Amino acid sequence: MKKASLFLAFLFTFAVLLAGCGSSGADKASGEKEKIVIGYFPNINHVPAMVAKDKGYFEKQLGDGTTIEYKTFAEGGSFMTALKTGEIDAGLVGPGPAMNNYTTGADVKIIAGASTGGTVVLARKGVKIDSVEDFQGKTFITPGVGCTHDVQYETYLEAEGITSQRIGGTMKHLTGQPAQYAAMLKAGKIDIAVAPEPWAAVIQKETDAEVVIGWDEVSFGETLPASVMVTSGKMIEENPDTVQKIIDAHKEAVNFINENPAEAQQITIKDIKETTGQELEKDVVELAWERIGFTYEVDAEAIQDFSDSSYALKFLKDKPDFAKLIDNNFLN
Repeated sequence: MKKASLFLAFLFTFAVLLAGCGSSGADKASGEKEKIVIGYFPNINHVPAMVAKDKGYFEKQLGDGTTIEYKTFAEGGSFMTALKTGEIDAGLVGPGPAMNNYTTGADVKIIAGASTGGTVVLARKGVKIDSVEDFQGKTFITPGVGCTHDVQYETYLEAEGITSQRIGGTMKHLTGQPAQYAAMLKAGKIDIAVAPEPWAAVIQKETDAEVVIGWDEVSFGETLPASVMVTSGKMIEENPDTVQKIIDAHKEAVNFINENPAEAQQITIKDIKETTGQELEKDVVELAWERIGFTYEVDAEAIQDFSDSSYALKFLKDKPDFAKLIDNNFLN
C-alpha cells in the first residue's frame, strides 16, 4: 500500500512538471502577460517610435496578452548595452552604434529603416567658419564617440585632412545630450555642435549659431538611415512572430507620419516634452521636419559605405562586412 502511495505521488509530481514544461514566455497559468520593451531616443529621427506609442500600434499588433513598455536613451552606447543585456527587446538607434557593436560580436540585427537625414552642424556666434580649414582646433560635440552624427561630421572633414585629437588631429571632441547643446554654445563651452533634429532647429531659434554644414551637405546626409529598427538575433530565432508584429506596427507608424505630418508633429512635441521636460515650439519642429525623411526601407549599400568610413576613421578595429547585419525578411 505504501509503495502504491509513493507511486501515485510520483505520477502527480511528474504531471505537474509536464504542465510546467508546456508553457513558454509568460506564465499563462498565473495570467501574467508577456512584456516587450521598445527603446528609442527623444529626437525627430525617432518619431516612428513616438507615433507607434501614441497610437498603440505595438499593442494592437501584439495583442492583449502582451504588455508594451518604452525606454528612452540619450545616446547609442547605452541603448546598445540595454539591447545586449535584454533590458530592451527592440527599438530605434542610429546605424553607427549598431554597426560598431556588431563588429565587436554583439548580437544585433537591423530589421528595418526608420528615418534619413536630420544631422546639422552649427557654429557658435563669434566662431569664424569661412572654409573647411577653419574647423582646425575647434571644440565640437556629438551625442557619442563614433555615433552616427560623429562619423558623418568627421568623414566630411577627413576628406580635407582635418581630424580629431583622437586620431592625431587638432579638433577637440566632447560628448553630451543634444538637449543641452544650445546652453553649452551660449556658455562658450563648445564651438561646434553636430546636432540631430530637432535640437539643431532649437539651437537656431535660441542662439545666434550659424549652420555651417547642412543636413544635405554632411557626409551620407541624404542616403544613410539616420535611425534603424534593431533587435537581437536571439529574438529573431526564438520569437519570429513577435518580431514580425513589431515590424508591422513600425510600418504603420511610418505610413502614418508620411500621411499625417501635422498630427505626427504634435505627437512629437508631446512625447519630447514628457521625456526631456522641454516643450518644442511648433515652428522649431516644422523646420526640423524639412530635414528629415521617414522610411522603413534599409539602404544596405549606404550602410556599408558608412561603415567603411567608420573603419577609416579608426572607430572600428577591423574592416567590417555587414552582409549578415541586415535582415530584410520581415519587411516583405
